[in-house]
Amino acid sequence: MTRISVAKTAGFCFGVNRAVDMVYHLAEQTSGVKTLGPIIHNPQLVDDLKEKGVAILAVPSEAKSGDTVVIRSHGVGQQVYDELEGKDIHLVDATCPFVAKIHKIVAQRSAQGEAVIIAGDKNHPEVLGIQGHCQGECYVIKDEQELEETLKKIKKQAILVAQTTFHANLWRKCVEIAKKLCTNIVFFDTICNATNERQAEAVLLAKQNELMIVIGGKESSNTKKLQQVCSDYAETYLIETAAELDNLPLSGHSSIGVTAGASTPAYIIKEVLKTMSEMLNKQEGELDFATLFEQSLESEKLYSGKRVKGIVTMVAPNEVHVDIGAKQAGIVPADELTDDPNQTTSDVVSKGDEIELVVLKVNDQEGIVTLSKKRCDAAAGFEEIKKALEEGTVLSGTVVNVVKGGVLVLSNHTKVFIPASQVSNKRVEDLNTLLKTEVQFKILEVNERRGRALGSVRAVLEADKKEKEDKFWSEVEVGKIYKGEVKSLTSYGAFVDLGGVDGMIHITELSWTKIKHPSEIVNVGDIVEVYVKDLDPEKRRISLGYKKSEDNPWEIFKRDYHVDDVVKVKIVSFTNYGAFATIIPGIDGLIHISQIANQRVEKIADILEIGQEVEAKIIDINFDAKRVSLSMRALLPEEDQKITKENESDVVYSSEDGVISEEIAAEIEAAESSEE
Repeated sequence: MTRISVAKTAGFCFGVNRAVDMVYHLAEQTSGVKTLGPIIHNPQLVDDLKEKGVAILAVPSEAKSGDTVVIRSHGVGQQVYDELEGKDIHLVDATCPFVAKIHKIVAQRSAQGEAVIIAGDKNHPEVLGIQGHCQGECYVIKDEQELEETLKKIKKQAILVAQTTFHANLWRKCVEIAKKLCTNIVFFDTICNATNERQAEAVLLAKQNELMIVIGGKESSNTKKLQQVCSDYAETYLIETAAELDNLPLSGHSSIGVTAGASTPAYIIKEVLKTMSEMLNKQEGELDFATLFEQSLESEKLYSGKRVKGIVTMVAPNEVHVDIGAKQAGIVPADELTDDPNQTTSDVVSKGDEIELVVLKVNDQEGIVTLSKKRCDAAAGFEEIKKALEEGTVLSGTVVNVVKGGVLVLSNHTKVFIPASQVSNKRVEDLNTLLKTEVQFKILEVNERRGRALGSVRAVLEADKKEKEDKFWSEVEVGKIYKGEVKSLTSYGAFVDLGGVDGMIHITELSWTKIKHPSEIVNVGDIVEVYVKDLDPEKRRISLGYKKSEDNPWEIFKRDYHVDDVVKVKIVSFTNYGAFATIIPGIDGLIHISQIANQRVEKIADILEIGQEVEAKIIDINFDAKRVSLSMRALLPEEDQKITKENESDVVYSSEDGVISEEIAAEIEAAESSEE
């Protein structure tokens, strides 16, 4: 018994079906219907339309006033539209949407000065129509050899498109060659999904059967392509009607595969199957071939909201094409693929991927099913969101929108609302600064009925902070050294983040020299090394030290300076008992009024100036009291140091050899205290 397998994709594609339905509908409604060329490459259907009064125009100029002119599914060039629109006619455009898409691509790219290469049959009406939308350089190639020759001629940016019925394997070869030979070329895979699927299924049938029957018009490009791909694997015959079966060797084959071109009417396919059934002397009770064909063509019932699985057949920047096992072409618009604004279509899926989808809209007239991946993903993701609420799991996601009162975070393909009060543990003035950032959050509430969830970033940050604080206080001790970031400055010190816990460096701990503000030493954002000076675990307060003992100016002074050393000093201030001068930063010495000159000094400013550099001799050092006595007078010649007794009695402030007395020391301390 001969087994017969019928291709599910056999018969009209949606573009042809749309065009044919338009013409039949117009023929029923009005007279004077004319098609610009045969509506499809099938002589039997064209003859049937002729009987219904539909005429064929060879050229646009044949159209007369009052005619209804139909542009066939192959499409036409822009000049044809321009010519027909100038006439008093009713123009109906039945161009296949996939073909119209190619028109748009070549029109836009050629207008930008790019060369256009079309892979296809240069005499085919579809290719002629595509050429008619190009401006500037345009080439048609039939195979990889012609493509090689063409690429040698082109010296600028170019694009490569394909006739919708072009051979899929040949297209892949052309793309590979173009990639090797040219770096400034862009590819648009414009082979129709139906063509790809039809050819793929035809090859599969040819591999599984001894004989292949291809039904369709002998002038039909896509039908001839089917014959070509099948003949590589099985004995193949192309027929237009059942009458041609008499000349074919059907008997003697255990299996026969049947497919049909996109322009082949269903009634012709049924007639071929019925005739084959009779010729093969089907036994009573066997499955009727016409019934088998009806079942194979019957699309799975699709409706909005239905979940389906599909195989990705093409990935374009604005949409993804999928095979969902139905007659209609499955389309996933880019905005229905993902909610992540950072991802492109190619980031989400690749050709050959199997994906789950939900049906949004079924358009039988255009043969398109609009699908959504993101909504299907969101439904599955919402279950993960509910689980996260139950288990208290921390989730991560990307901030994708700023809305009234908060932000939306995309996580597990689901948008979670984060109120403004929950976006951080600190005040955020402008929520737009969070856009496209990665955040971690917890789910606070889920509304299953409305499919919404509310989350909190703040809860995660506070929990993390609490964990870090507990860990810090379990390990901290006086003297321990840390590296931290300066978080803020006040007039009395700097606050440093030690890793979840803040400590304070008092202004007096920032420098060995007197400073007016912490910003003289550190700035917000600086990474500093500090040590713990003191702890108050109950109040959780930490005092930090910053200045280093080796930088203590008294230690430097003790090491490098001694009594009787002559030093260059800088006058910094006056008192009524002398002048203070800086020896090194942080160490000032007093030049007592009696040690400034060898004469009575009425007014120190008459002899010295603030900022003046002078030489002086160290005559005394008291490290315990941190006092240094200096003398300019000691550097004068010995005879000039002598002062008459009369002059000595006139000195207001006296001290033994200029060493600071207890009374003067008390005055110095009082003066320094008032300065602080």
